[in-house]
Amino acid sequence: MNRKAIFPGSFDPITLGHYDIIKRGISLFDEVIVAIGINADKKYMFSLEQRKKFIEEAFKDEPKVKVITYQGLTIDLCKKENADFILRGLRNPADFEFEKAIAHTNRKLSKIETVFLLTASKTSYISSSIVRDVLRNGGDISELVPDSVMKLK
Repeated sequence: MNRKAIFPGSFDPITLGHYDIIKRGISLFDEVIVAIGINADKKYMFSLEQRKKFIEEAFKDEPKVKVITYQGLTIDLCKKENADFILRGLRNPADFEFEKAIAHTNRKLSKIETVFLLTASKTSYISSSIVRDVLRNGGDISELVPDSVMKLK
């Protein structure tokens, strides 16, 4: 059986926290599909193409990682990609409460299981919004994002 997981998010940009979850997900699943959600109501700092390139470049030597973009419900994407799992990272109790509600809803609407991985303590404080704030204010993000973001931004 091919164990596939969808790791959904906006990845604006991918952080070392995301990178860690994907790396650890590779050891649990045969394929990790990093799915960049398209939300027309959201204002992004990086274009969809840039965000996709950041992730593809970061995992260019990892054949078990596929990067796609999608619109709509994650559970519909799971069906389309034949994935039985949604992979999510948890940084803190607030993340857990938010993600728990989504996981329950997804399981109610489908048979998809959500697998939670706790972020590594060294990356648990990092969020894309913090990275964007640091960038907007001219700060150094090199300790917060994979090299691919620094190279391609």
